[in-house]
Amino acid sequence: MIRRSLEIITSSFKMALQELLKNKLRTFLSLFGITIGIFCIISVLATVGSLERNIQNEIKSLGNNTLFLDKWDYSAGGGPDFPWWRYVNRPSPKYDEVKFIRERTPGAKYIAFRIKVTDDVGYANSLLSNVNIYGVNEDFEQIQQIELMQGRYISNAEFDRGIPVVVVGFEVAEKLFGSAELAIDKTIEVRGQKLAITGIITKQGKQMIGGWDFDQSVLVSYRFARTIMNEYKADPVIMIQGEEGITSKALKENLTGVVRAIHKLTPTKENDFTLNDINDFSDSISSAFVSLNIGGWAIAALSLIVGMFGVANIMFVSVRERTSQIGLKKAIGAKKRVILAEFLLESAFLCIIGGLIGLLLVFGLTQVLTKALDFPVYISTTNMALAIFICIFVGIVAGYIPARQAARMDPVVAIRS
Repeated sequence: MIRRSLEIITSSFKMALQELLKNKLRTFLSLFGITIGIFCIISVLATVGSLERNIQNEIKSLGNNTLFLDKWDYSAGGGPDFPWWRYVNRPSPKYDEVKFIRERTPGAKYIAFRIKVTDDVGYANSLLSNVNIYGVNEDFEQIQQIELMQGRYISNAEFDRGIPVVVVGFEVAEKLFGSAELAIDKTIEVRGQKLAITGIITKQGKQMIGGWDFDQSVLVSYRFARTIMNEYKADPVIMIQGEEGITSKALKENLTGVVRAIHKLTPTKENDFTLNDINDFSDSISSAFVSLNIGGWAIAALSLIVGMFGVANIMFVSVRERTSQIGLKKAIGAKKRVILAEFLLESAFLCIIGGLIGLLLVFGLTQVLTKALDFPVYISTTNMALAIFICIFVGIVAGYIPARQAARMDPVVAIRS
């Protein structure tokens, strides 16, 4: 039984190749719809999937299972319809609140405080504009998992004493010193203060949603930062990361009560703060990309339908050209199901050939997009398996009527014709 099945598969594959080689142009034009359909589906899935993965990684880089305590609601969006008047008069988070939150929130693993300004950074006769200057406390590194390509991070003693040392981003080091490796132990000037460079942050690359943009940033201790900037006007934010096993939702419920107590809000007063959940952003992104995938499938479905008719046309012609051969097979005992299986497999193999051409085109597209978008675009194993499955399904549907017609032929009539 297995041997017979293998013979049918081998025979069908040979027939598909013969059909392709015998009428190359006709077969290619008929399979073009399948090729374009697979190209559309897999290119959309590959591009959208890679884009989503990149954005999700950027969101996770903000802090996994982390809440951002701020006066601004990040989910409110921006633009002319942004209700800024609801948030602008809210009190900004304060460094002293970190201690209270730590004492009253047992589910909080790390609590980071961050202030930020954008200003110039200088070295010798070089001046770099629009650099993000972050003032952070000790827990910031634990939440962000900053990776250094060279040097070391700010020590606990330097945090406690507010020592003027700095960790710089890759682009800052490269633009000021010509090469990032030359920046260690050099001294830069920030707002009139000299800071010694202790470490260089590994290159992050372009970010699509903003994020921290560490390449164009420098990190200093909070205690030093408050000597060169007004912390109340420096966009202060408190980041709270939960212990393992504690969901961000549970942590948010606990923190809401704690922060309300710190702000001395009565039960009738609404919150004058927002606990922005990183997981909510991740879910919103996933929902948005579902719509993009549906759009890609809708476009590709039209091409696949056209391709299906093209494959059906090939199979009708193939059945007509091999009518006498079908009659001989049936005359010597070939059963209907064998004839049916042979033509269905031949149709499926033709579609797979068209699909493989489409996958090759997608592979070329991923190479172009990877260089253009500055992040990897790839075809996953799942997408390749999906492409093959679609080809087989389309082949079976397109070839069923011609195959059924061949299987039901009268052998005597078929041989005479």
